[in-house]
Amino acid sequence: MIFPKLKSPGAPLVDRYQNLLDGLQEAVCLVDASTNALLALNQSACQLLRVKPGELLGCSMDSLACTSEDAVFWMEAAGGNREGLHSDTLLRAGDGQTLWVSRRITHVPQPGGPGLWLVTMQDQTRQRQHDEERETLLAELKATLESTADGILVTDLAGRMRSFNQRFASLWGLPEDLLLERNDEAVQAWMRRSVVDGATYATRLAAIEEAPLLQTSDVIKLIDGRVLERVSQPQWSRGRPIGRVYSYRDLSEKLAANQRIEELSHSDMLTGLPNRRALCERLDYAQAMGRREGTPFALLDVDLDRFKQINGTLGHNYGDRVLKEVALRLKECLREVDTVARLSGDDFALLIHQADARGAELAARRVQEAMSRPFSFDTLSFTVTCSIGIALFPGDGSTVEELMASAERAMHWVKESGRSAFRFHQPRKDVDLLSRMRLDHAMRQALAEGQFRLHFQPQIDLSTGQVIGAEALIRWSDPTRGEVSPAEFIPVAEESGFVMAIGDWVLQRAVKQAAQWLRQGRRMPIAVNVSALQFQQPQFAETVAAVLNESGLPPELLELELTESILLRDAEEALRRLEALAALGVCMSIDDFGTGYSSLGYLKRFPIQRLKIDRSFVKGLPDDESDAGIVNAVIQLGRALHLQVIAEGVETLAQRNFLQQAGCHEFQGYLYAPALDAVSFEEKVWPASTAAALRTQGTQARPSLLQARIAKNG
Repeated sequence: MIFPKLKSPGAPLVDRYQNLLDGLQEAVCLVDASTNALLALNQSACQLLRVKPGELLGCSMDSLACTSEDAVFWMEAAGGNREGLHSDTLLRAGDGQTLWVSRRITHVPQPGGPGLWLVTMQDQTRQRQHDEERETLLAELKATLESTADGILVTDLAGRMRSFNQRFASLWGLPEDLLLERNDEAVQAWMRRSVVDGATYATRLAAIEEAPLLQTSDVIKLIDGRVLERVSQPQWSRGRPIGRVYSYRDLSEKLAANQRIEELSHSDMLTGLPNRRALCERLDYAQAMGRREGTPFALLDVDLDRFKQINGTLGHNYGDRVLKEVALRLKECLREVDTVARLSGDDFALLIHQADARGAELAARRVQEAMSRPFSFDTLSFTVTCSIGIALFPGDGSTVEELMASAERAMHWVKESGRSAFRFHQPRKDVDLLSRMRLDHAMRQALAEGQFRLHFQPQIDLSTGQVIGAEALIRWSDPTRGEVSPAEFIPVAEESGFVMAIGDWVLQRAVKQAAQWLRQGRRMPIAVNVSALQFQQPQFAETVAAVLNESGLPPELLELELTESILLRDAEEALRRLEALAALGVCMSIDDFGTGYSSLGYLKRFPIQRLKIDRSFVKGLPDDESDAGIVNAVIQLGRALHLQVIAEGVETLAQRNFLQQAGCHEFQGYLYAPALDAVSFEEKVWPASTAAALRTQGTQARPSLLQARIAKNG
């Protein structure tokens, strides 16, 4: 960098001080007080200002100044001001860079002249850099402390406060004036007064301060109800502790949230009642008390009857209102020590402490009385009944699971028996339930392993004595159980839903067998029983059509036997499905006619070709007057509606003769033959000596049934 030169003063004046300046370690220079020209500088000054010796001689100090303060000083000095200056400033070095220096300017009087300025300088650049770095670090640390959600307090080893963030002051509610005083004792006193147990707080704090290396975590309860977590860590510097850092975190919201979660995990959100989990815990406690003190208690499983109809008819909003009202009514039936819980949907449970069978019965009657009152919402008024199952401790279960299962089974027995009642658990039913579970499993294995088979029972024309059809009946031979009666396993299959798989298997095998006989020239209509679950499947008609198409059997050779309950459950939907089946060309009959609740109006609308009289009415013929009257009525009804009538379970000639005289068209039963396997059926129906003749007759078999259907369908 080039500095402008001023007129150089005389050499003798400079030489007089140069040796003195060179002997100083500080950076020193002399300036002419009249011109501000640099007269001399030592080697240290040259190094500081990064110039060669003599390069700055004669230059004005104004050329080195970088601040307005220096410019004003040298301007005033040239004007005769002789006051010195001591400050930190920026100077311009010979390489054009600026550097921080601590500079002292002192006036040195001279005889007969304005004198000299002695300028001493110390390099502050490195110190300035360190200070700036430290300030940056402190700013970053402060920003970090202020940005954290925790309150931070830093103390020295004596416990004196060194720094803190605003979150700390906010958590403890420290007044602003108290913080400005920086009075440690006043702050600590405020904190002690803010906690619930000030004495314990002070003792614990003293113990922490006496152990510089101790790491702690404490929970502090404040008077205002909040809960703080205090964590302290020793602060280290150069391998030794110099203080302690405390962090404070407000746990109030977290604890409240955890408490809310715990409450929700034990409560039903709709009714506010305890849920299944809470009930199980209370049952655990009740069992422990019962074992210790020998006191019984009762568990009631209360399930609303036909609640789905309320949701389906009125909507879920009304359903929820009903459940809330039920919860209130059930609570009114109990003492404060007892518990009512909502297990699921419309299923509630009542825990009655210190109650025997009499106490449980009284509680059940109170519930029934409470539920008998009408429910009124807006303009609607209706009644909701309930089924109650009762289990007693310890007789009905030694564990929570056993007790709840016992009460639930008792409730389901009430449902099966007609609803709107209560019933105690009966332990002997447990064996039946286990047996049914095993039977259901064995059935599923049997179908997979091919243990089922079909038998065929001939159906006889009463007027001609000829075989005009066959009913396909399933048979099961189990390797360990032996022959299992359909009366034993079909109800279990219907309960578990497995009857659909069995029904599909029977339909496919029966149609396949009839098609095989037809290909052999043996035309034999086949009747297949249809379960309620099968019939209710949306694609049932399509399934029947697919089976017929696959086998090649003409539809008129397949008859589907339906029960009255299937047809009356949803008459309109049943009619649509019956019409779809009729469109295929299959025949349909009502099985076990007379055991249900028939409607003549529905019989006229349904495309039915045949009525089957149940064996329970045939068994008493001809001597039982009531059976005889019922059978006569069914036969006359069938004839009035132009329907074929067949009786099942015919075992004696007297029964057969009565039916023939009454006008019955057909029969089946042990009188002619039991249900036979396919080979035995063929040998019975088509003996080898008359096979050819029967083939010819088979093409004309069952004319009355076909004619009746043709006449009905127009």
